[in-house]
Amino acid sequence: MAGKIFYREREKIVDGAKTPRYIVGAVSDVNLKVYSKHMRMCELKQIAEELGAELIALKRGPKH
Repeated sequence: MAGKIFYREREKIVDGAKTPRYIVGAVSDVNLKVYSKHMRMCELKQIAEELGAELIALKRGPKH
């Protein structure tokens, strides 16, 4: 197994906004440093493909 990249979607998203929506939360068994705060899904997929890693979406809990 090559590793896993855990990500989640940002909370404050405006529909139609052209801003990156995802945040890398954690990385397992992959030597990777992430310098950007928010990323697009196509960027996450490209990184995972190059590293041979699996992308895993973190689930959200109930809203408080």
